[in-house]
Amino acid sequence: MKTDWRNLRLSDYRPRAMVRLAETRGPRASTPAIDMHCHLGRWDDASFSILEPWQVEDVPRLVGIMDDCNVETVVNLDGCWGDELEKNFDRFDRAFPGRFATFCRVNWLDCQKPGWPDRLAESIRDSARRGARGFKLTKDVGLRDIDEHGEKFFLDDPRLDPLWTAVSETKLPVVVHTGDPWAFFEPMDQFNERIEELGNHPDWHFYGPQFAPMQRLLDSLESIVARFPAATFVGAHFGCNAEDVDWIDRMFSTYPNFYAEMAARAAEIGRQPRRVKRLIEDHPTRVMLGTDQSKPTAREWETYFRLIETADEYFNYTSDDPPSGGRWRISGLDLGPELAAAVMTENGRRILSID
Repeated sequence: MKTDWRNLRLSDYRPRAMVRLAETRGPRASTPAIDMHCHLGRWDDASFSILEPWQVEDVPRLVGIMDDCNVETVVNLDGCWGDELEKNFDRFDRAFPGRFATFCRVNWLDCQKPGWPDRLAESIRDSARRGARGFKLTKDVGLRDIDEHGEKFFLDDPRLDPLWTAVSETKLPVVVHTGDPWAFFEPMDQFNERIEELGNHPDWHFYGPQFAPMQRLLDSLESIVARFPAATFVGAHFGCNAEDVDWIDRMFSTYPNFYAEMAARAAEIGRQPRRVKRLIEDHPTRVMLGTDQSKPTAREWETYFRLIETADEYFNYTSDDPPSGGRWRISGLDLGPELAAAVMTENGRRILSID
């Protein structure tokens, strides 16, 4: 039966690549890997008045998957604060020493009550005293969070200086997420390369006068990195700007306290493998593995190991069909043993102060 291609819907289009390519597969990393970006905790809203079930229900099973994949340590970014932080320690760090590193957060809803700058700073110090291994900062700052006047604020708001001072003094590395893929800040029209993803997740679309431009968010990040050189900032999702490797290169060259991890950006990294490889060659101590998994799987880790370690070309970065992000495939960075070990193991150990 002949198909009228002119009536074929994009949502039904599933082209099968005819190119014949080599495939390098293997579930284990060549070096004990550290995943700098996973979500293992539980939350519903920022105040934790409602708690969801734990993201990982069977922690021993997860440790078994980690062993199979040669994943040494997973960073849990969901420790939160106070009693919830202690519960995360009990479930992960204390139950399996050396296998998990739990980061704290702060309660941004507290910013709606006067006196919040000092309270946020004290929350960081309290979490550090309890044993937090770092601080996770979400993209809502600058996009959604509001102060006591109902106004949005940015990372470089002077009222946040006590927070950054506390981060500097406690030596907690900050995994900071600001912005999102650039397409999320563009109109949903025929030119948007992530239109299917935004259609499935309309709350990820930040286009319009009610939202700050992506560049304003990046400028606020650079401002605090520059003003607080004693703090260690790890740009989540490949430096918070995966589409612009030249920008990341400039940040690395300018600010010795700025780093990047790869979480949820295999699609962006793998469509510019030569440029990313050159970035890592020029700054071998600054890039780290991250995946952004909430229920970690061997398959997801294998995709990142393949991206980092192999020269494979034109392979899927996701198991979804069509891909959950943009409609393209990726190629490996082919970093070689020394650089692969730096990205997957050594740089993460250094940031986490693992001997």
